[in-house]
Amino acid sequence: MKRIATVLSILFCLLLNPKSKILAQNGRITDRNSIGWFNYFGTIKFNTKWSLHTEYQWRRDQIIKDWQQSLLRLGVNYQLNNDVQFRLGYAWAETFAYGDIPLNTFGKQFTEHRTYQMLTINDKIGKISLSHRFMLEQRWLGRYTSAADTKDDDFFFMNRMRYMIRGQIPLNMNATYPLYVAAYNEILIGFGKNVGENVFDQNRIGVLVGKAINNSFRIEAGYLNQIVQLGREVNNRNVFQYNNGIILNTYFNF
Repeated sequence: MKRIATVLSILFCLLLNPKSKILAQNGRITDRNSIGWFNYFGTIKFNTKWSLHTEYQWRRDQIIKDWQQSLLRLGVNYQLNNDVQFRLGYAWAETFAYGDIPLNTFGKQFTEHRTYQMLTINDKIGKISLSHRFMLEQRWLGRYTSAADTKDDDFFFMNRMRYMIRGQIPLNMNATYPLYVAAYNEILIGFGKNVGENVFDQNRIGVLVGKAINNSFRIEAGYLNQIVQLGREVNNRNVFQYNNGIILNTYFNF
């Protein structure tokens, strides 16, 4: 299983090569934003195999001033063993008209409903703890049939696959709850008949410092870089958002 994860990791990372056709597009329009993501993650354990995942992400533009996105995600976890976990769940997102070129054609807030399936594989190389997260998403995105509409009145379907690799290393091995540093990279790829321009949908990079306070609570904070390609063109040119800012994660185990 771990060898499969390593091979798939290499294949996904090849998509990030600057020479890749997915990313090598000319005449693009860029939109730069300062963002802040403030996140809660909670796990409610029923037994050694089954648990409930709860999550809310308060995503802000201009660090904290304006809305970027509100994301609620729920899921049921099945722990196959210490290194492998499966999750099946649902997510609800409200995306707002942030930045100079909003995601929505009419510059309006829109709703998204998702179902998703996720596989997480943990590994370790020396002191470095690695995790590989693979996710498939089925997305129903709200859209407006006319600029006069005050609420999205139609939904269209899209597929997306995601891969994230995260590494974490403790700074003091002798401590019960050591301070640690972590870094991750996640790529999101759209596919299917409604994918539009954004086959390459997003890439996210995070660098964090964290610490567990006890067995039930952990907190981490750091830097986040998000690249987003819009699913539409503006003046026959592809549009890319380059979003940079801060991220704060809190983890609770119940």
